[in-house]
Amino acid sequence: MTAHVVVGVDGSSSADDAVRWAADDAVRRGCAVKIVHVEDPWPGDIPLQTPPGFRDSVTEYGQEVLQRAATLARERASELQVETLLEAGRVSEVLRREAEDAEQLVLGSRGLGGFTGLLLGSVSLTLAGHVATPVVVVRDVPERARGRIVVGFDGGDHSEAALEYAFEEAARRGAGLQAIHTWQMPVAGPGAFVYTPLVEDILAAERHVCADTLTAWREKYPGVDVEQRLVCGHPVGVLCDASAAADLVVVGSRGLGRFGSAVLGSVGHGVLHHARCPVAVVRARGEA
Repeated sequence: MTAHVVVGVDGSSSADDAVRWAADDAVRRGCAVKIVHVEDPWPGDIPLQTPPGFRDSVTEYGQEVLQRAATLARERASELQVETLLEAGRVSEVLRREAEDAEQLVLGSRGLGGFTGLLLGSVSLTLAGHVATPVVVVRDVPERARGRIVVGFDGGDHSEAALEYAFEEAARRGAGLQAIHTWQMPVAGPGAFVYTPLVEDILAAERHVCADTLTAWREKYPGVDVEQRLVCGHPVGVLCDASAAADLVVVGSRGLGRFGSAVLGSVGHGVLHHARCPVAVVRARGEA
């Protein structure tokens, strides 16, 4: 298949939102959309005997889900090339494979059936940060485009990947970009206080990181209107607050600091669960 966006569906309203978002995204990228429904087998390793005709009914349901999703995508963009795939297997395994040659993978924030009603706790948290392609979790889609992309960055390699994606997305949409770098006050012991000169030094260093990190991207994308923000606060809270006025929030799969060893860091987890718009999780190139 030519360049395409993959979207996972299960018949839920959340998956419908993901299909519409993926269709719009594919149109912006000038590519096709591939809609995937997975027949997840019974849980556990011990085969269970199923009643006659059960598998046929499951397959029929999957076909109906795909047909309905394809109709939604074509209603969104009549010229869009749409392909569907129905396959039995583990949802995360099939979607991981399908994401390998895709522009990105799009998922709803809640699900039914094979998604077990908790997409954020199972499929998206299994895939975000574990596949090379960006993973977009669609939630709280604004009724009207707000014309703003929000990206969080900390100066590391993972935030570089997020910045590249965010600048490309802003350029593609003709949207403004709000680039947010957060910092936190040093932790002091009981009865201690942080000296003003120390705070000023930290703030100056963070401003330097913020400006240096964005300079090259501003030069590469001169047409993108960038709002640079340096905020004292926890990145999850700051990014989620900013998401209320954004079309998309972009985060790296990991961050610097004590949470850097997690495949999907604490910031990614927090933003996925609490953002008020779709979230894109972007992994650094070449990361194992």
